[in-house]
Amino acid sequence: MTDKFDKTPADEPPKDSAVVKVASHPEQIKAIPVRHWGRWVSGVVVVALLALLIYSFSQGDVDWGTVGDFIFDPRIVTGMWHTLLISVLSMFIGLVLGIVFAVMRLSKNPVTGAVAWLYIWFFRGTPVFVQLLLWFNLALIFPVLNLGFYKDEMVDVMTPFVVALLGLGLNEGAYMAEIVRAGIQSVDEGQTEASHALGMSSSKTMRRIVLPQAMRVIVPPTGNEFINLLKTSSLVSAVQYTELLRAAQNIGSTSFAVMEMLLVASVWYLALTSVFSVGQYYVERYYARGSLRQLPLTPWQKIRKNVTFLSSPRGV
Repeated sequence: MTDKFDKTPADEPPKDSAVVKVASHPEQIKAIPVRHWGRWVSGVVVVALLALLIYSFSQGDVDWGTVGDFIFDPRIVTGMWHTLLISVLSMFIGLVLGIVFAVMRLSKNPVTGAVAWLYIWFFRGTPVFVQLLLWFNLALIFPVLNLGFYKDEMVDVMTPFVVALLGLGLNEGAYMAEIVRAGIQSVDEGQTEASHALGMSSSKTMRRIVLPQAMRVIVPPTGNEFINLLKTSSLVSAVQYTELLRAAQNIGSTSFAVMEMLLVASVWYLALTSVFSVGQYYVERYYARGSLRQLPLTPWQKIRKNVTFLSSPRGV
């Protein structure tokens, strides 16, 4: 006689007679993306307006052959290098002055703070074009520059290059001071307190602790300022400095191809700003390494990824 307690669970018949069939592969879910009709409509409108703009210029009285002939003219190329030179030097002066006056404004010394505020107030409150004209006509109120160890006529000292450098550099320093100040204030005060607790001086703390961390905030607006400075440098043509725009105007006045020369200058300005925009992107990416877990793909990496996806078989 078999004991009822000797029956194992495997010997018991299933309570439910129905057989459960488990699929070996679950059915694939077909995700249907939502259609964004507004995007298509806006895209068509933008393309139509762009095509209309291109058609309008093609029908205008513009000699595009002249534009192509003068795009690499030695006078234009020389003016482009002058634009690049004055922009880089002015940005360097502005960056140095910006760091100095930002630190002065954040100083606990009321005198240095007031001087920094006054500098920023004046150069941000007056147009850069007016500042250039003030420097250019400085000989009207100071005919002779006498520093004790150096004496010379002011018209010989204030050359177009010096006027352009002072006008752009001092104006840029006021804007950079506010950018640097915002970057310094973005760093937590605990960083400064910890460095002081380790025995670091205020200057060393600023150079080694605060400024490296503030660069993540300082770099993006600084790049924008430099690109804006490249375009603002065209104003120095009013003080007789032969940069890109003035070179184009000189050629246009003699060849009577005024619009064509302005288009040549525009092409070069677009080329310069595009190159420096790419450089700004990679500098921002470099300083963003400590704030992001994973850096976004660069445009070149995105292109390679899309090409690889399109060339590979579907489903792989």
